[in-house]
Amino acid sequence: MSFEQFNGKLSFIKEKFAEIRNLLDDHLKFDFMREPYILKYAAINLLKEIEVNLTDSIDNGQEEDKNLVMLLLAITYLNRGILYADTEELKTAEEQFMKCVDVLEGRELEPEGVLPILVTLNQLGIIWSQWHQPAKAKIFLDKAEQIYKDFINTKNSCCDLVDLVLNFCIIDTKEGLSAKQVLEKMHTLTLYYQAQVYGALQDHYKSAVYCHITLRRQLEQNDIMQDLDYVEWALNAATLSQYFIGNKRFTQARHHLVAASYILQKYENMMKEKKNQTNSRIVAAEYERFKHRSADIARCWAKYGILLLSLSKHRLIQEAEKESNPNNPRKSKLDFNMKNDPEKPFDNLKFDILMDDIKPFINQITDKYLLDFNDAKLVFLNIQKWLDQAKSYYTLDSHASDYVEIIQDMSQAYKYLAFFEENEDRQAKMHKRRIDVLEATVKELNPQYYKSACRQIWLELSETYSDILDIKLERLEISEDKTDSHALIKINHLAKSAIKNFRFFLDSLENNSTDAKTITYPHDFMKLALSSYFQMGRLYSKIISLDKSIQLQNIQNTINAYQFLIDYCETHPEAAEMMKQELRLCKELVDLLPVKIIKLRQELLEQ
Repeated sequence: MSFEQFNGKLSFIKEKFAEIRNLLDDHLKFDFMREPYILKYAAINLLKEIEVNLTDSIDNGQEEDKNLVMLLLAITYLNRGILYADTEELKTAEEQFMKCVDVLEGRELEPEGVLPILVTLNQLGIIWSQWHQPAKAKIFLDKAEQIYKDFINTKNSCCDLVDLVLNFCIIDTKEGLSAKQVLEKMHTLTLYYQAQVYGALQDHYKSAVYCHITLRRQLEQNDIMQDLDYVEWALNAATLSQYFIGNKRFTQARHHLVAASYILQKYENMMKEKKNQTNSRIVAAEYERFKHRSADIARCWAKYGILLLSLSKHRLIQEAEKESNPNNPRKSKLDFNMKNDPEKPFDNLKFDILMDDIKPFINQITDKYLLDFNDAKLVFLNIQKWLDQAKSYYTLDSHASDYVEIIQDMSQAYKYLAFFEENEDRQAKMHKRRIDVLEATVKELNPQYYKSACRQIWLELSETYSDILDIKLERLEISEDKTDSHALIKINHLAKSAIKNFRFFLDSLENNSTDAKTITYPHDFMKLALSSYFQMGRLYSKIISLDKSIQLQNIQNTINAYQFLIDYCETHPEAAEMMKQELRLCKELVDLLPVKIIKLRQELLEQ
């Protein structure tokens, strides 16, 4: 029986589906704040009428009609499941979807059955994911993926009956798409949902692979479907790059970031072309979204550069340690290159369709480890450019938390660049630049509302002042004039500034006290607080003064800081385990320093 004959015989069904679609398209008649689902429930009632009619047709119809009626019944269950899911009645929705699966059993690879079963299995995957049961969701999505593969490998073609889904299903498909194109779109959705499920199952490699395949298919299908959301695609590609960065796969990370930047640029050119053809309010909203996501992708690029600097530093330190250890045989530098895991291939995760387009952009930054300052400087300048771009959107006034994170990234970039700089004066200037940007930011923040951000900056400022202090002390150590007043003033200022910022941090902690026996720090802050006392003890000992009474006070301050850590660890066994090395050093110094105090007091009496 032809599709036209079947439509004539069941014109009631077709009319009801048309009524359902008109109903769901009518958004103006109801107050959705009061009755948000009124149209969907009305559509569900119409579908119940269709189910009754179809059931009667099965009972009374001829055998040759039955297959077609069963297909429509399956699609009716599918539609009801979608509507129940929309009304947040997930259990009822799941029951409807399972009825659809039962009706289509054995017909999944038929041209008329493959599309409704793929839609249904995708929906079941979504529901079980919402129920936080990704393993169960994966069962349905795996089945959908396999059905698609099996179907395209059969000799079946997408005949007219596949259009049943397009004619009778309420899924959102772009007008004008063929059944084959809808089939491809449904499979892309399957892969997208698989990526989410693997992420929930903590299989991050497979999640990344499925994310990439989804993005690749979206690009390939856009030439026909013209439905690509350029901004969302670019953001997803850049976000995926962060997985590759975390696994030291800089080639793949760079490829995805370059692709993201290229697609964004393409979208910007499209916006410029239609600027005078579209409602100005719509264009303004598009530009706002474009600027927002451009800033996000710039931050992803900056993370790429910062981690490349960090890992390159770590690699060079490891190499130097191995070369200086006579017990370790000297190894080739090739031993420090990344080794591919044969069970986790990454090389094929590329967007082949973009390869020619992105060639001009690919070499703006390296994907290899950095060896010296010249290598590091090129990466640093790119980081600086990207963070400046991010700051143009994430300003301190409008997005304070994001702005602070960007400033901290800038500080880290200077920190790693300083490692590659051999000249000590220039090293100190880079650390001074860190201080300038961090202090300028923290002065603008209200600690009451941005307590966490202020704490992070205070600790980083303490670290940075200490880094410059160490450089200056080394210079003084090799200097012929150990009493250079300018150098001493600078050293003392650095030590006191570091101590001051440690104090800011400690004072921000609730119930902070100088009596270690009466305070308990929250677990998340215990190590940071005790490390602050340990560092303050060290810093007090670095202050240089010719005045013996000031020396005496600084030694006592050092003892007080170390004693605080000792007392706290005595009353908090978990802290003693956490601070094992520092505790041992504190005990040794607290035993030794009183001797120095006695000597200084005697010298003061003799004056």
